[in-house]
Amino acid sequence: MKRLLATIIVTAAGMALTNGACAATSAAKAEYNASKEQASADYKIAREKCNALAGNGKDVCTAEAEAAQTRTKGEAQARYENTPRVIASVRKDIAAADYDVAKAKCGSKTGNAKDVCVKQAKSVKVATVENAVADKKIVNALVDAQEDKQAAEYKVALEKCDGQSGAAKTLCVTNAKSSFGK
Repeated sequence: MKRLLATIIVTAAGMALTNGACAATSAAKAEYNASKEQASADYKIAREKCNALAGNGKDVCTAEAEAAQTRTKGEAQARYENTPRVIASVRKDIAAADYDVAKAKCGSKTGNAKDVCVKQAKSVKVATVENAVADKKIVNALVDAQEDKQAAEYKVALEKCDGQSGAAKTLCVTNAKSSFGK
């Protein structure tokens, strides 16, 4: 899971730094839709299995089925949209689903053991959500830094053009603008 999150964060940072949003190709859209449909189908199968259970076992089974669906759909959305905002939102949704599973598992305990179990589950959720928020801020800071760096490099390129005159200067300015997407 940590490797997947790291990969998603690095990919999002890379895409953001190059100012290229992931093009919504028809193949990417089809893969995204297929993942969502597969998640829904898997959820229905898992829910059918849960219906055979009773009590806390059924609650845990249902929470696990919902968490699996949330995770699959969320990861598909994160891959498809690939923005820091979406990635952070998906991570928060997954943390909430995992919290629901942990809380359901705590239902079989009583007294202080149950209280400790619920608090521990809440602690894990809070940590995961805060990490998602921090990662989003890091990616946004990297994007801002890259934009500032490109702006400074563009100014340097234009300054170099000021040493020329006539057609050479015009060509230099045109090249600088095209190099920096201006």
